[in-house]
Amino acid sequence: MRSNLAIPALSLVLSLVIAGSSTLTSGGAASATCGGGGGGGLGGMGGNEKIYDVPWQPLKGDVTPDAAGGRPSHGVLSVFWVPVSDMDRRLSPLRYSRQLSLYGAQCVNLYVVNQDSPLAQKLLGDGKAPAAILTGADGTVIDKAVPRLTRLDVEQVEELVSTEVKRRSEALKQTMDDAAQKEKEGDTQAAIDGYKQVMEQKCLFPKRAKEAVRHLKKLGVADLEAALPGGKDDAQIIEGNHDSAVGARLTALMAEGLKEETADQYMAALRSYSAAHRLDLGDPVPLRYLGELYRHDIGDWDKAAEIFKQILAMPADPLSRAVALHGLGKMTIHNGDFKKGLALMEESTRVYPLALAYRNLAVYWNSEGDGKKADQFTQEAFKIDPQDPFNRVFAAVFMAGNGDREKALKIARENSGLMCASYNLAAIYAQSGDSEKALQLLRRHFFEYERYQSVRSKEMMEARVDHVFDSLKQDKTFLSLTSGADGKLKMR
Repeated sequence: MRSNLAIPALSLVLSLVIAGSSTLTSGGAASATCGGGGGGGLGGMGGNEKIYDVPWQPLKGDVTPDAAGGRPSHGVLSVFWVPVSDMDRRLSPLRYSRQLSLYGAQCVNLYVVNQDSPLAQKLLGDGKAPAAILTGADGTVIDKAVPRLTRLDVEQVEELVSTEVKRRSEALKQTMDDAAQKEKEGDTQAAIDGYKQVMEQKCLFPKRAKEAVRHLKKLGVADLEAALPGGKDDAQIIEGNHDSAVGARLTALMAEGLKEETADQYMAALRSYSAAHRLDLGDPVPLRYLGELYRHDIGDWDKAAEIFKQILAMPADPLSRAVALHGLGKMTIHNGDFKKGLALMEESTRVYPLALAYRNLAVYWNSEGDGKKADQFTQEAFKIDPQDPFNRVFAAVFMAGNGDREKALKIARENSGLMCASYNLAAIYAQSGDSEKALQLLRRHFFEYERYQSVRSKEMMEARVDHVFDSLKQDKTFLSLTSGADGKLKMR
């Protein structure tokens, strides 16, 4: 059993928690991402009622698109959003858009840049923030969107991207037609050159690229398997549907599913999310919500893993990919393959920064006795959303373990009604010496918050190996409460 960890560097972050400071805010969710340990469910992003969080990647300093803050760019188009202030960024309508989310799945890079950075100044030129700048793969500015009155509207940025995508689609069709004509005329090399131009656009136009690969194989060009969208001949190519009417129906179904999941009506949410998925098989967002529902709420990990792997195999935006990688990592760790699970969660944060993934990395390193890394990842979660009540309770667990129990208990009392944080609230009281309250909250977590035995058994096992409950490990009531533990996790 591990002893409680000392994590001195948490003091600054936790003082911000107590004060309710928004200094580190980068635009968080409207409600907490809840559950035992590091949380989950609600699409992995806390269940924002607008559903479609645009996966804006934060860029700092004078970096190029290829650097992308450590997240390499693979797209043919990039949008650089330069808000006028942090407040502008947090309140902007540009944060939510199904159209931009779908473009993010088509390898259109979406970056948010501090207006004071050299990169922003270079992109803005003689212009001013706020603005959105569209560039090609080589960094050449294609067009810009600036406020019509005082605010930059999301429709302007959607139009900025869609206009260029449409122009490129028409040009690619012409290239394809020309290559086909050259093939008919017997000019094989010219045909091959044309088809290769189309093939190179596989990320933005996968269906047309696959057709080009078919022609290239017919013309005797070898070693094209890696160039195929999906990686093989029989891979089904489904592109996201940008039709506004489809989007409106789909978003309404997703919003209904979110209400149902928040109300713990998991089967109803499953039906709503599934119906949304059927409306557009190329949209990864309904799958993301389904995967988290199965993983975190229902506890059907086989189905969750199937869905997460489906997301990773399709054109998917960075946010959806990150949630899928985190989910697979969390389940892999619980199933005993710690190194593989850790690698998946670390990859998740490289793809897109999620508070959920950072919290679970903190949980992992805390269990390994590495307080420095646990602190680091807790702070990263707070940078994303210091106002999230689950984040506050999560950090207070570390505070209690570090001996600052009064402040931790203050946070616990302020959030005592947060049902989904019952596990971590119990951890605060257990480390503060109030075993009766801790057991009461664990009972609430297992038998009131959790609705499925498949989930409950995993949470019970986590509690049995979690060092925050060391003081209860020999308690008969604790052993009885956790008697349904699935036994897959092991003490290390």
